[in-house]
Amino acid sequence: MSDLTPGLTTALDTDLYLLDERLTADDRAVRDRVRAYVDDAVLPVINGYWERAEFPFELVQGLAALNVSGLSIEGYGCPGLSRLAAGLVSLELSRGDGSLNTFAGVHSGLAMGSIHLLGSEEQRQRWLPDMARLELVGAFGLTEPDHGSDSVALGTTARREGDYWVIDGRKRWIGNASFADLVIVWARDEADGEVKGFVVERTDGEDPPGYSTELITGKIGKRAVWQPDVRLDGVRVPDENRLAGASSFDDVNRVLTATRGGVAWECLGHAIACYEIALTYAQEREQFGQPIGSFQLVQMKLAEMLTAVTHLQLLCFRMAELQDRDRLTAAMASMAKLTSARMARQVTFDARDVLGGNGVLLDYHVARHMTDMEVVYTYEGTDSMQALILGREATGLSAFT
Repeated sequence: MSDLTPGLTTALDTDLYLLDERLTADDRAVRDRVRAYVDDAVLPVINGYWERAEFPFELVQGLAALNVSGLSIEGYGCPGLSRLAAGLVSLELSRGDGSLNTFAGVHSGLAMGSIHLLGSEEQRQRWLPDMARLELVGAFGLTEPDHGSDSVALGTTARREGDYWVIDGRKRWIGNASFADLVIVWARDEADGEVKGFVVERTDGEDPPGYSTELITGKIGKRAVWQPDVRLDGVRVPDENRLAGASSFDDVNRVLTATRGGVAWECLGHAIACYEIALTYAQEREQFGQPIGSFQLVQMKLAEMLTAVTHLQLLCFRMAELQDRDRLTAAMASMAKLTSARMARQVTFDARDVLGGNGVLLDYHVARHMTDMEVVYTYEGTDSMQALILGREATGLSAFT
């Protein structure tokens, strides 16, 4: 490891437009304790997990101790964070590693969010407190191998048999599903054709009959989060595990809209990490007898990176404000995702250029952020464009489609 690398991940002041002034004392406290966890626990070990494509189970206990699982959910042992604080949690986790943020986002946003938004009060009381302590881990099974982001074409089916539902189908890219205790599975009711949600429980790490997973391997990014294929062959789920408030695909969209903005905060985290690394490196790395940061071309690239970071900060802060006022629409969240994915991806490329050959080495962290952003851009960018087109009447895109 180079002598330069230990200080590369030190958090710097990137708040050019003084947005920190909008944070409450509670918001700052949340940000600071997540940042300290990332600096002290995540960054020293994550490259090894990423390279081995292993999930960092050792980090889960520390994540639980932060008391951020459930994010903005109030009650049930959840922290009831402001939307801004919830976004900062994603930012800081992503500044450390995108895989860890995906694990936390799937658990807190998609799985816990589904139960909170669409579950009965009994279901909330039964599952959310243990999930808030990360004593139960959640997963979210929507995406399918034959349909990708076209969730409207859901092929997984559920049929009622007495007090049980029998679920058959396939899911793909389902983060946490190989070890989660609760898997939210979305399936189409054979009786009425509507999409409904079911909680498949795995007890003591054992798969229920008919439920199996196979890890997707060979990923170029998000390597430290496990995203398996899932097979459901006649999985029997008691009716008490059917989400009481999920009776159509519109209900699924409620969950997706509530969580979609988290991707923009993740992109901001990757962008900030890469900008901070590039700036520190440019100040310390010498070529031709002087730091490379003294050269105009490097200065220009750093200025463009900081400009992109600032744009993303403004976008994310405004998005949080709209969420707190219950005015964030699916089209707004999708545009934030699409814009953030594009801009953050470019920042990671620019950081790699500043670091030269060292930019592709894990020791310098940029390569991990860059390839994670490739995954985010490829999947989330496509998903965002589709969501914008589906909401074309509200965005003016109807004239083109």
